[in-house]
Amino acid sequence: MTLTYPWALLALLVLPVVVWRYRALLEAQRRHREALARTGLVLARSGTVGRGRLVAPVLLLAALAALVVAAAGPVATLTQVHREGTVILAFDTSNSMSATDVAPSRLAAAKKAAARFIATQPRGIRMGVVAFSDTGTVTQTPTDDPAPVTAAVERLSAHGGTSLGQGIFASLKAIAGGKLQVDPEQLAANPDAVDIGYYGSARIVLLSDGQDTGNLDPMAMARLASVAGVRIETIGLGDPAGTTVTIDGVSQRTALDEPALTQIARASDGSYQRAATAEELGDVYAGLDLELVARREPTELAPYVTLLALLILVAGVGISLVRTGRVLSG
Repeated sequence: MTLTYPWALLALLVLPVVVWRYRALLEAQRRHREALARTGLVLARSGTVGRGRLVAPVLLLAALAALVVAAAGPVATLTQVHREGTVILAFDTSNSMSATDVAPSRLAAAKKAAARFIATQPRGIRMGVVAFSDTGTVTQTPTDDPAPVTAAVERLSAHGGTSLGQGIFASLKAIAGGKLQVDPEQLAANPDAVDIGYYGSARIVLLSDGQDTGNLDPMAMARLASVAGVRIETIGLGDPAGTTVTIDGVSQRTALDEPALTQIARASDGSYQRAATAEELGDVYAGLDLELVARREPTELAPYVTLLALLILVAGVGISLVRTGRVLSG
């Protein structure tokens, strides 16, 4: 433990003076009572002070000492547990996300559920947003300010196909601060050997409702994320049996590819969950368990020492009032 203002402890030198003065007052009162007793006016008390009478003064003295210590600004290095890290919300914004089997639409339901998730995160969580269809785009770089993250989610709109690989790549790029360099040939040959850095406190929450139509292998990207320490939590929105969505007057068939999303999650030590309705999607987001990180950091102890002093002071005053009817008895 360290002290911010160690010179404040000089005030403790006053305590012996207080003790000396209190004992002097007790002694003066004793002599006064004895003098009166010799005249027959009052009965003499015992020459010693009962231990019970000293409880309240000792407690008051302890409270004063604690307040002096609090004024010195004690600081201790303690292990604090926080929820912190980087979370990338990766949204499939393909045309199929405009389907209305999840009211009012799949994308609208996803945006609403994500907004609630963003609003409940502590300040230690940095969040970013990625939109992917045929390509992947970082629409909001990671920040601990929820306002721009929510705004980025609200701007999402449906278009194009579904490239899960592009979604993961863009998410990793956001986590790496936009400086992600990957050799396509090395990635195709041995993704486990590609070094993009380590981001053990980062998480990708990838939501998709359709089958992958991109050229970038999502499993290779998932293994790349695993090597970088990034877990991918995948959420499947929709029906594996498939449904029909009409885009510009043209009907298209789309189906949820659960095996692909499950494999992506497993490859990165994440998990897969399916949401068939807006309510289930909200529950999935609410149930996401982010990392608890233990970190040793300086912690000010003054508020706790002050509270202890006040409790001791109240106890001392209470004992004195019960015994004598006064705050401090002689």
